[in-house]
Amino acid sequence: MDLQLFAGEKTERATPKKRNEARKKGQVAHSQEIVTSIALVVCISLFMLLGSFFWNRIVAMFSDVLLHRLTMDVTSGNVTEMFGRYAMQMLIVLSPIFIAAIVVAFAANYFQFGWLFTTEPIKFKLQPLNPINGFKRMFSSRSLVELLKSTLKLLAVSLVLYFVLWSERDRVMALAHVPIQDIFSFTGDLTIRVSLLVGVLLFAMAVGDYYYQKYSYEKSLRMSKQDIKDEYKNAEGDPKVKAKIRERQRRMAIMRMMQEVPKADVIITNPTHFAVALQYDGSKMDAPRVVAKGQDFLALRIREVAKANNVVTMENKPLARALYDRTEIGETIPADLFQAVAEVLAYVYRLKGGRR
Repeated sequence: MDLQLFAGEKTERATPKKRNEARKKGQVAHSQEIVTSIALVVCISLFMLLGSFFWNRIVAMFSDVLLHRLTMDVTSGNVTEMFGRYAMQMLIVLSPIFIAAIVVAFAANYFQFGWLFTTEPIKFKLQPLNPINGFKRMFSSRSLVELLKSTLKLLAVSLVLYFVLWSERDRVMALAHVPIQDIFSFTGDLTIRVSLLVGVLLFAMAVGDYYYQKYSYEKSLRMSKQDIKDEYKNAEGDPKVKAKIRERQRRMAIMRMMQEVPKADVIITNPTHFAVALQYDGSKMDAPRVVAKGQDFLALRIREVAKANNVVTMENKPLARALYDRTEIGETIPADLFQAVAEVLAYVYRLKGGRR
């Protein structure tokens, strides 16, 4: 019972097959916090670099309204044209932000888990609608970790905002005595500075979140020893079935080999442990060929078949052992054994009263 429980524990790393299956389902180790934090830093940096571009475009839009649109005839065509024009100008203004966000999202995800396209996560499934599963997710360890992450992010943003505002408290109190343009300038600079600090801090937290997600992902993919055995059976076939197939193939090979024994010219034996059947036809072969060989019980069967078919059996311990070790069925004998085999064949042919 203890061994069964141990075999069922998921203590083994996931196999490549299971990793590939999980990847096809969209299950990969990634942190959305990295994407969000990098996108925030990049967008704020764009605001700093393209500030004059955004300012000129926005001022031009409001100027056009005040200078040219106040005396415009309010008709369906004029209103449609005006909103279409402003929508296009807003799209131009926001296009760098949209493009940067899309590029950052693709790049951040690519560096986390590479290229992956799957529709599995967006398929409709009834399981997530199960209230029991939803209740379990609410009180799971993952939900607790997400709550802790949200709390840490809120605390980090609050601390950054507090320290930045506290360091600028004198200038904030003096805003009541400066022109409106200076107020907007100060507010914009302060917002950009706070956003950059928050983005950098969130990115540092996101790196830690990524390693946690990777650990959690590896843990979810762990397999038990029994799972690995079952996967191997499904991929390679049941070892018992494969063993039976090999045994059947071996028996068929032995049967084919035994059919060649009556065609042999001589059986060289050990005399009991080894038996090698040789065949030679000078008109077709360059050298004698091994048509059958066996050890112990198989050697006994070869001798029995040879006796039943009047094939000459000769005892030569060194030659039988050398032929058994150095040749395979269907191969010609080694060159250094030509002389010994030739003497055996010559003796056999004399016994048969023939000439070769």
